This record gives sequence, C-alpha cells and structure tokens, in this order.
Amino acid sequence: MKIIWNLCLILLLWLWWAAGATAGPLAERMAQFPEWQNKPPVRAAQGDLIYPDWMAGTWSVTSTLMETVAPLAPALVTPGFEGNRQYLNQPVTFPVQFVGEKSLKRRTLNANLIPLFNFFVNKNLTLEPVSTKGKSVKTGPVVADRAFNGLNIARAYLGESAVSSVKVDPNSPSRQITQLRGGSQLVSVVTGRGSETPAPDQFIATEVSQQVFRGGTTLYFNEVETTTFYQQQPSEMPVIQAQQVSAIYLSPQDPDYFAANGRPVALYRYDLELLPAAE
Repeated sequence: MKIIWNLCLILLLWLWWAAGATAGPLAERMAQFPEWQNKPPVRAAQGDLIYPDWMAGTWSVTSTLMETVAPLAPALVTPGFEGNRQYLNQPVTFPVQFVGEKSLKRRTLNANLIPLFNFFVNKNLTLEPVSTKGKSVKTGPVVADRAFNGLNIARAYLGESAVSSVKVDPNSPSRQITQLRGGSQLVSVVTGRGSETPAPDQFIATEVSQQVFRGGTTLYFNEVETTTFYQQQPSEMPVIQAQQVSAIYLSPQDPDYFAANGRPVALYRYDLELLPAAE
C-alpha cells in the first residue's frame, strides 16, 4: 500500500510540474524554429508593448546572426537574403534602452514638433538619466524607446552615415519612419503584437509589422515578424540573454503572395546578450 501511495504522489507531483511547465504558443513557436508554417498568434496593436521591470534601463546589446533560412527556396527567395548572409557569426554591438512609458510620453509632448506625415519625434531631445546598472527610475510601465533603439540598430548594421533619423509618431508607438541618406525611407507600422511570461525571469514578445521601402520611384512592400525570448540571468551584474527570430512574409502586393500561402520566405535567428551600458 505504501508503494502504491508513493507512486501516486510521484504521479501527482509530475502532473503538477507538467501543468506548470506547459509552454504558451510563443514559447512553442520558438521551440519549433525553423518549422514555421504561419504567422504568430497576435492581437491588434493598441498602445505599446509592455516589458518586465527587470528590463528597464540602458543596455549594450551584442547581436549575432546565427542562422538564415529560406524555407521556400529556390522557388521564392526575398531580395537581400543572400546579402544578409555576410552578417553570419559577426557580432554587432549597439545601445538600446527601455524606459517608463510616462517619461517617454512627457519627452514627446514637450518636443513642440511640427508634424510631417504625422510621424515626428525630436531625435535631439535630452534623454532622462539612467543608471549604469541596467536600471532606471520607474515612471509607469516599461516600454522600448523605439526612436533611440531603431536609430542605433539601423546605424550599427548600415553604417553611421547611411541613416539620417528614426522618428516615431507621437500619437502611436506603432508607426515609425527610418530616413536614409539620399532620400530613401522605410515606413514601418506594427499591426499586431503579443507577449508571454513563462516565468518571473523570462519574457517572450512578438510584433508583426507592415513595411514599405521607398527609394526614388521604387516601392517595396513586405511584412516582418520579430519574436524574442528574453531570459534574465542570475548574476551580480544584470545580464539578459535572448533568442530572436525575424521572419519575412510577402505582402498582398507581391505577385508571389498566394504562392507563399502565408508562410515565411526568410528567417533570421539571432543570439542577443544585453549588458548594462556605461555612462
């Protein structure tokens, strides 16, 4: 009888652990990479993506492209896919910051901007101080400083002189313009997003964006998914490790849209390490 009771107890403990460890759809999606057959489960983008408090602050990110996949090749390959392979196993470093939503809105409201296509934010605003320990004073929910982050990421990959500015619509964090030298620009609008918190030290976020590249008389449309699994590391100094996947989908304007049948045509997997930024 005692053996049967012990077996029952072990079974109950296992069932409890299994129930607690059940992965959400985004965690399952990351585990299934690169076998992605459709877009992630998202809700219509409203407001901004909220991050956990332990991500607040300014970070130095080292991003390394670890894998590139063209799931529908050779029939369908996106322009630039082969060129992007030059970044494989090449660490790229840039600063990013996550701040209190109220402080970000206050900086925008105080900017006194003249709207241009209703997409403006002053890139020359003085940023509120943050500590070098990867933390900042919390002023509301933690959100990404999209203009600051977008500018630094774009310049890290394209070169300092290639990117003039990144501007975010002060009325919607989902709308952004990256202005390139020579007049070209990339317009990006987040249409859907979702997030999960599998554990207190883990956070998964996904956003799906419609993008339009305008270069002279050329217009190129596509849809981009960015899904990132953040893991806070136990250490004296704050450290965050992350796995990130960018997926490219064809837009309805593309003649091969129906041939792709909603599947991604390019996948890029990155390893990320976030360390507290120096002053």
